[in-house]
Amino acid sequence: MSTAIHRFVEACRAGELPRVLGRMPSGWAVMGDPQVLPGYCLLYPDPVVPHLNALTGEARAQFLHDMTRLGDAVLQVTGAVRINYEILGNLEPALHAHVVPRFSDEAEELRTKPIWFYDWPGSPAFHPVDHAEIQAELRKVLGF
Repeated sequence: MSTAIHRFVEACRAGELPRVLGRMPSGWAVMGDPQVLPGYCLLYPDPVVPHLNALTGEARAQFLHDMTRLGDAVLQVTGAVRINYEILGNLEPALHAHVVPRFSDEAEELRTKPIWFYDWPGSPAFHPVDHAEIQAELRKVLGF
């Protein structure tokens, strides 16, 4: 099965995805598009698997470790008050983790809701120039 996650991982491998932060032991750390909240990132496994339960033992532990390591970096760089982690796979049935910074100054009606309540089409698209500073900071903290 070919999903958007498969295509993104192929683009990461080929050096063709500008949102890439770097290669982690379990996959690829990338910035989200759009940047619904500043610093929103994802972790794509490499190789792609259908869901978290398809990983076992060390591979599963490594993916979850990399996800939280990415979350630690996003927390440090953005100054968020917390990180939300989401592994859904309903729309794109391939494992990928959303790493979402949450901020104290978010609109009251959105602050306690999942990120999916935000205006995705109206959010800033990832742009290599506009997001160069935060991308560089994340890369530095992650050691890429």
